Amino acid sequence: MDRLLANGTVNAAQSGEGTPLFLFHSLLSDRASFDAIVPELEKSFRTIVPELPGFGRSRAVEGGLAAVADRMAEAVRDAASGAPAIVLGNGYGGFVVLQMAIRHPEIASKLVLADSGAAFSEPGREAFRNMAKVSREKGLEAITDVAMRRLFAPDFQAQHSELMRDRREAFLRTDPDVFRSACDALAGLDLRAELAAVKVPVLVLVGEHDEATPLPMSRELAAGLPHAELKIIPGCAHVPQLQSPRQFLGALKDFLI
Repeated sequence: MDRLLANGTVNAAQSGEGTPLFLFHSLLSDRASFDAIVPELEKSFRTIVPELPGFGRSRAVEGGLAAVADRMAEAVRDAASGAPAIVLGNGYGGFVVLQMAIRHPEIASKLVLADSGAAFSEPGREAFRNMAKVSREKGLEAITDVAMRRLFAPDFQAQHSELMRDRREAFLRTDPDVFRSACDALAGLDLRAELAAVKVPVLVLVGEHDEATPLPMSRELAAGLPHAELKIIPGCAHVPQLQSPRQFLGALKDFLI
């Protein structure tokens, strides 16, 4: 069931009962990237999967990642109605969650940051600048192959043609201006000095073969957070919940209890 949050600005799917569990999607994907794990999670949690600002039916917001984080904090407060919330973010969604937790320390009781980080290396920053530049000049179609490579290893793509067709179509539905704004934000982001402000328990997950947010980023993130645990998901890339739902759920299990 879909519902509107944050004064009608954020659209989210909601299912199940129990502790509110929010799932924030990545920049190169959409909320459907959680479809394979929601049926299991909704057995124990009130699972809320929003479309981030500018995606789907959620309104875009100006002001960079901080403004996105503030909008999503409003949505979390609205949906949780005062209950302790768990918030999980994958990729770009993880950066939003981290920024939200820094700016709104009371927003969640636990965080899961999957294939994310606190800052990119210079090559990582340049990759975002290039994607923004090429998409501006030639459209999203021109970077679709690059985007898919950042999500999935070539072998996985070759073995899952139907899934890849669906993920390509999802990426091409992204608002180009929202995409470029997010690329600019990530290219300039550095939250490392603010990690100590996150006092709640954090589970840091990363796919072993993630090229978009490589393993060293997750190691640095976990080391900088006061109460963090790092788990590496074997054989996976940037969206392990799609590539290996059972492994992803297994990595979450003990932390969510």
